[in-house]
Amino acid sequence: IWQILPLGPTGYGDSPYAAFSSFAGNELLIDVETLWKDGLLTRSDLSSLLDISHAPVDYGRLVNRKLPLLRKAAATFQRKRGNKAAYREFLARERHWLDDYALFRSIKAVHEAAAQAQGGGVSIWNLAWPVALQQRRPEALEDWRASHADEVESYRIQQFFFFRQWEALKAYANRHGVAIVGDLPIFAALDSADVWAAPEFFQLDKHLQPLAVAGVPPDYFSADGQLWGNPLYDWPAHRRQAFAWWTSRLRQALRWYDMVRIDHFRGFEAYWAVPAGARTARHGRWEKAPGRELFTALQRELGVDLPIIAEDLGVITDEVRSLRDDFGLPGMRILQFAFGCGPDGRSLDASNSFLPHNYVENCVAYTGTHDNDTLVGRYVSPEGDLPADQDAARRELALVHDYLGWQPKNLCAALVREILRSVARVAILPAQDILESGRETRMNTPSTLGRNWSWRLRPRDLKSKAWDRLQVLCRLYSR
Repeated sequence: IWQILPLGPTGYGDSPYAAFSSFAGNELLIDVETLWKDGLLTRSDLSSLLDISHAPVDYGRLVNRKLPLLRKAAATFQRKRGNKAAYREFLARERHWLDDYALFRSIKAVHEAAAQAQGGGVSIWNLAWPVALQQRRPEALEDWRASHADEVESYRIQQFFFFRQWEALKAYANRHGVAIVGDLPIFAALDSADVWAAPEFFQLDKHLQPLAVAGVPPDYFSADGQLWGNPLYDWPAHRRQAFAWWTSRLRQALRWYDMVRIDHFRGFEAYWAVPAGARTARHGRWEKAPGRELFTALQRELGVDLPIIAEDLGVITDEVRSLRDDFGLPGMRILQFAFGCGPDGRSLDASNSFLPHNYVENCVAYTGTHDNDTLVGRYVSPEGDLPADQDAARRELALVHDYLGWQPKNLCAALVREILRSVARVAILPAQDILESGRETRMNTPSTLGRNWSWRLRPRDLKSKAWDRLQVLCRLYSR
């Protein structure tokens, strides 16, 4: 099994959880070597990418160098049209989202450039665009299609490149016995073609501004909670359409992946609604969601055995567990969440559901996720800005040793072994924990901007002896 992050097109902050579309692929992932082999680029075109850092990813330089190449390849394809039949089939199959996405990106590119030229920042469509385009007035859209036809077509063609390449990669993986687990964010980004093209499915006012936004309530880790800012779904509108938008979204995901992890699963039972304009998530409230109706509709359209992993982390109630279990969906168990104190404030809480001896068979076990530090970063070389942080790290490490019953020389390997020998039906390990990498390889630190999403597995990493050690453990525990 190979689990990946969301594949959607990213913008400011580079987060795959804030994509410009729930249906499109990230153009930055298109392989330009393949475009060269297809005769759409020259060898000299590719030389402009040679001096860009690939590990970690330098998004700023990558965007400035790669996107012009993709536009050039699309223009060449448009002139040659060597795959006319395949392209026409693609346009017909993806028409339910593709035209709106291409329009959105074309309009956004023009108005974002204008905003930056005037000293502004990144523009969000419902703040910076002319009202006629915001509101999708037919005459305004037709005028734009006519005056920017080449740009709109370029975005469509780039999606054709992405889909062909990704489908070839998935087929190759499946032929070699590798199943791909994808990731589906529960919420759409405000600055997305999803919200612009179908505002009726979101809680927006007459000016297309959110009435309320998504987040999570205050907890032990954050006194203010987390304010995500995504627009919330208008669930009655989805219900009136028999959840067709969600069915299309999941159907598309299951063409890309063999299984799908749905982020923030608890939001299908109830979601934390924060009033628009609030500076923190403190004063939100729980609102019910029609999760049971939704998953029943998905079963009816896509089959009873939905290949979904429920990201059931955070504030999990009996109602959330019932929703997960009644549809037979595996939840997640994160080892890094396991080592907390019990009622006495000193000893390990043996009832913690994240401890391996408490796992159930129908779950997916992880050492950590993209939002966690690496095992080495957390336990082998912990750091803290304050003495209290360092004390907490030492106490947690002592609890880890208590659970293991010894102090292994290689703590990372010992924790990986705990996951693999658990009863969990599936165990998934971040590559950083297989390689025993430090905190410099952490994928994401929530609520921060900067170096997130830039770590990348290098070809030489695949030659590490760590993979041989993992193979031995997988054979030992029938993984």
